Amino acid sequence: MSHGTNGMNLLIKGADLTGSGRQDVLISDGVITEIGTLDPPAKSIDQTIEADGLIALPGLVDLHTHLREPGREDAETIASGSAAAAIGGFTAILAMANTNPVTDTAEAAERVLDLGRLAGLVDVQPVGAVTKGLAGEELAELGLMAHSRARVRVFSDDGKCVHDARVMRRALEYIRAFGGVVSQHAQDPMLADHNACCHEGELSGRLGLPGWPGVAEEVIVARDVMLARHTGSRVHIAHVSTAGSVEVIRWAKAQGISVTAEVTPHHLMLTTDLLSGYDPTFKVNPPLRPMEDVEMLRAALADGTIDAVATDHAPHARHEKEHTFINAAFGVLGLETALSVVADVMVGSGLLDWAGVAQVMSVHPARIAGLAGHGRPIAVGEPANLTLVDPAATVTVDREASLSLSRNNPWHGRRLTGAVHATVLHGQPTVLKGELA
Repeated sequence: MSHGTNGMNLLIKGADLTGSGRQDVLISDGVITEIGTLDPPAKSIDQTIEADGLIALPGLVDLHTHLREPGREDAETIASGSAAAAIGGFTAILAMANTNPVTDTAEAAERVLDLGRLAGLVDVQPVGAVTKGLAGEELAELGLMAHSRARVRVFSDDGKCVHDARVMRRALEYIRAFGGVVSQHAQDPMLADHNACCHEGELSGRLGLPGWPGVAEEVIVARDVMLARHTGSRVHIAHVSTAGSVEVIRWAKAQGISVTAEVTPHHLMLTTDLLSGYDPTFKVNPPLRPMEDVEMLRAALADGTIDAVATDHAPHARHEKEHTFINAAFGVLGLETALSVVADVMVGSGLLDWAGVAQVMSVHPARIAGLAGHGRPIAVGEPANLTLVDPAATVTVDREASLSLSRNNPWHGRRLTGAVHATVLHGQPTVLKGELA
């Protein structure tokens, strides 16, 4: 699929633009050309989407997606992950670097970029590793990745914490020159090692599972905001999961420190008590936390302390999840359900309106990632990357219906309100009526 220079004219009729009122939107050559009450001659329109009752949002952007290619194409490929992302309303996703081989060179980053373009369903932007092989010791080719065709701006050893303060400081100093950002998986390995898998508390003791205390996240968040202040550089905190981390981030922002943060859909809705049945589907890193943390995360997303929702879509082949809890892989699917979860938890409760959803799922993530063509207002002259949402639709999640190659879906059987109806990438529909176009 070309990137929107195909001369296609698309008319969207009667969509509610980010919840601000109903308009028609005319798109030509991948750009919004007219907004209003439009009645163009039928012969000039290639396709019309009837959007009565639908809300138009800028195309969703995911800061945190695991596509598993190269190395684990049995769990996901760039093509299958792109399809799941499009169905979920995403027009751009950031592909994490913990593949095999790791995305720690310019060549590896360009390969991910090219495979994303080949799939043609979303803009796939590679994330570069902070350290070679994610080993936490020697900086990866940060400058070469930044200056490659892939224009890498986000760097992360996600799956592992950059736990050495000297290495983190050096990375922050290095990326400042080209406006990069380090996305940190905050997990002090001395306080929560690789076996830690359950929120440390009464439940972890009762279940006999190794504890993952909130403080293991919070001390890294605190250290890294101070390093960001010291270096004058930007740090992003991946998958914030505790009230304590929120307090540190709120303080840091009040000091004018360049810190941003994301929260996952699963940390906004699910709680640690789901682990009592030892179902490895619910094994995630960081772990699910108690309700008081979840409530604080929701409030922080609503008040802007947390900037973005990011899925941390982490597909796994069945044989990696079908183990005893302690030996199972960490992670859940998230791309296809993220909008519905946010609609249900945040819009349904009145914590966010649709304009707020646009901010946390498109505008802020696009800005954090430096993606110029995404997260833009729905206005004349802007790139036509859009998502149409049916706010009244109810969805019962069925893991077997997923376009992901994996089935580790924590939402299976849940009823959610709000669903993606259509996705438009560079003026071309990738999804219509909830199916690939």
